[in-house]
This record gives sequence, C-alpha cells and structure tokens, in this order.
Amino acid sequence: MKKWLSLLCALLMLLGCLPAFAEAAPTTPKYVFLFIGDGMGNPQVAATQYYEGTLANPDSAVPVPAQLSFTQFANLGMVTTYDASSFCPDSASTATSMASGEKTLSGVINYNTELSASFKLITEYAKDAGKKVGVISSVSIDHATPAAFYAKVQSRKQYYDIATQGLTGTTLDFLAGGGFLKPDGDGVQQNLFEIAKENNWNFVSTNDDIRALNAASGRVLAISPDLQDSQAMTYEIDRERLVKAGKDILSLADFVSAGINVLDNDNGFFMMCEGGKIDWSGHANDAATSIHETKALSDAVQVALDFAADHADETLILVTADHETGGMTIGFATTAYDTHFGYLANQTISFTDFDTMIASMRDSKATFEEALEQIEACYGLTTKADQALTLNETELASLKSAYELSMLGEEERVLGESEEYLYGGYEPLSMAISHIINNKAGLSYTSYAHTGLQIPVYAQGVGAEAFSGLYDNTDIFSKTMAVMGLVK
Repeated sequence: MKKWLSLLCALLMLLGCLPAFAEAAPTTPKYVFLFIGDGMGNPQVAATQYYEGTLANPDSAVPVPAQLSFTQFANLGMVTTYDASSFCPDSASTATSMASGEKTLSGVINYNTELSASFKLITEYAKDAGKKVGVISSVSIDHATPAAFYAKVQSRKQYYDIATQGLTGTTLDFLAGGGFLKPDGDGVQQNLFEIAKENNWNFVSTNDDIRALNAASGRVLAISPDLQDSQAMTYEIDRERLVKAGKDILSLADFVSAGINVLDNDNGFFMMCEGGKIDWSGHANDAATSIHETKALSDAVQVALDFAADHADETLILVTADHETGGMTIGFATTAYDTHFGYLANQTISFTDFDTMIASMRDSKATFEEALEQIEACYGLTTKADQALTLNETELASLKSAYELSMLGEEERVLGESEEYLYGGYEPLSMAISHIINNKAGLSYTSYAHTGLQIPVYAQGVGAEAFSGLYDNTDIFSKTMAVMGLVK
C-alpha cells in the first residue's frame, strides 16, 4: 500500500510541474481580424472560385473550383442579415449588427431604432482591453461599413461627422484605404486633415510612405494616392491592368500589411478590413469586376494568414459580408446547364473606367462601329463570325439601343420603364455590355440593389469553432466578444 501511495504522490508532483515545461495554449486571441466583403454572398465567392479554377484548368471537361485563401477555413457558418426595417438591408444597419450586436434601421449607424441612444462598439471594448484598433476600406473610409466600427450617427450620410468622430476619438490607431467624401464638411467647417493634424495623426499618402509604416509610426491615417471614384481605391481589375502597364498602385493586401506593421504590440489588436467595391460592382451587375474584387479581398486575407502562421495559437481570422448585392446567379437560361467562366477573362476594365471611355466617345461623336471596336478591345465581344464571344443579332440590337442613349447627354435622355429596368440608372452602354458578357459566361443578376440572402462566415484560429452553424448577424458581435473574453 505504501508503494502505491508513493507512486501516486510522485505522479501528482510531476503533474504539478508540467506548467513549468509546457505553456497552455491561450484561450483568447491576441490578434483578431474581421474581413467584410461588402455585398459578398455565396454566389460571389463561388463565381470567383469557378473563374480562378477555369483559368487554372482550361482543358478540364468539368468545373474545377479553385480555393480562395479563406474557403478552406476549418469552421463555416451562415448568418441572417435582415435589419429592423427590411429583409433586404443596407450596409449601415448590417455593419451596426456586427459592430455593436444590435439591430437598427437601414441607413442608421450604431443608434437604436428610435434614434435616441447609441451603442458601444466591439472596437471600443477592444480598446478598453488594451488592444490597438485598425479600420481599413477599399472605398471611402467614412462609408457605412468602416464607419460602423468607429462612429455613431443617425444617418450614414453624415460623412463629415463620421470622419470627425474617428479623428477626434480615442478608438482608432490606424485608419486607411480610401479618402473622405466631405473633407470640408458643408464648406465652412474645419478641414478634416487639419483636424487629423491637431489630433496627432501621422498622415501618409504616398506608396513609399505607406509601405514604410511600422510600430514607431504612431497613430496613422493612410490614404491611397490612387483614388478612382467617390474617393475609393482603384477597382482591382483596373489596378491589375495599370500595374501590367508599369504603374505602381497599392492593393487592399498592401494596406493590411501596413496595418499589421503599425498595430502589432504586446497587447495585440483588432482589425476590420472591408472590400467595399464587391458591393459597388454588384450594384452595377459587373460580374468580372466583382470577381476581381473578391479575389482582392482573398489576397488581403492571405496577408492575415501569413501573419497568423508566425503567431500560432494567438490569432482569430473571420471573413464574412454585410449582405449580398445584385442577386447574382450562376446559370443563365440561354446557356442551359453550361457555364463559360473563361469568357470573363476577356474583360480587362471595370464599368467605371469604361464609363470614362464612353464619355470620350460622346465628346468625339464616335460612331457605333467605333464603339464596337472599343468594346472588342475591352471585353472581347466581337462581330467577327464563329468566335466564342461573337455577338448575335439580338445582342447587337441591344448594344445599338444602349449606344444611342449613351451618346446623349443625361439631360437629353428619355428613359421609359423598360430602359430604367434594363440599365438601373447606370450608363446604358456599360450595362448592356455587362449583361451580354455575363450571360454568355452563364451568369446573371436579379437586382441592382441588395438582397436578403443569408451570408457565409468563415473562421479560423483561436475560438473559431464558435462561428459554425446558422445564426443572426448580431451574433458575430456576441461570439467575437465571448471569444475575446470581453463582457458587454
């Protein structure tokens, strides 16, 4: 009996010494990345996978989906996205749900439905816990989704107020990507860059300065020097074309790298990064541009994965969306069961840049034949016979009708109900082109607006298992708070 007691005591002593030899894995993440693909539903992810897979396997007889950086994450969930006023919500209310865990009205950021009280944000809780906080967006940094992680306003259109809250508040350590929509407010208010300087922000706006950021850079406001439309970063499809031509343009992934360099510290950080132009290309029914934007977000996530590889058992990475945009569908009536994702590789320009070309054509009074030459150069659609993207008579007629409208100034255009439906308020010729190449590839859209589709949540790292299953988008907040060990 004494022998057994001696062995038991020795075993207990050995177990008591184990912590000295092996440190237990942390139960809460030191680093948290939340990536939001604005407008990125399952169709956008799947289309990007099939597009990339088709390019990588051109001779395959069956579709081969490629893996994006996040599509093999260990945990997958789905969330509902409705808000307090609509099953087809907007970015303000859905981002509020993720940032504060509360439902609100479309167009409202971090206020209750009565507009009488505001909510405390996950970024504020993270800051209270000693973490640094970063917010990145490919669109203007005062837009609804980024704003929801640092501001509280009764209307998402309060751009100057949103930016002022971010610059004068104490939550943010890194604010980056696009620019400001209202840098001078109503014209008599103090310039936002002056406010940034007064609040000790280190403002950088050159490629070299942004790439050189580090932990000693202080509180950083970093705006891309290449802004395209509405103070947003360049569409990825256009950035790739321009980079091939020799221009140096920062990507969303570059801003995530810069953010990590600024934010990394002993207490860790919380970073939200939005791929905002997935949404914009969805509104415009531009499938190829949407696919390139989704790939750009995937590349940004890869930067976080590379960081996590050096910080094992310390990092949580979440990838989700606020809502789906456009009602994208894979499969179109005239192609029956066939898809031809490779056709989209012929498109080398976003609808935004092609709109600029249309304006030039309008100024020069270009003929329809000259317009068709530009369409072939930018999209591959052709009047040459027996080609993969040969235009049929119906398609040519739709292009001709759209061309005639686009060659008129906006004030001269007379749009009936059918034209309003066809073009959704966008440049007619750009829309007609997008619809044709989408349909030839086997894709289509049901809307120029948001939809009520449920949205995927991809999770990997410390606490990622909490994000599996079907739940509401407000639970992204509550689950992340719980995993981080934060109490509301």
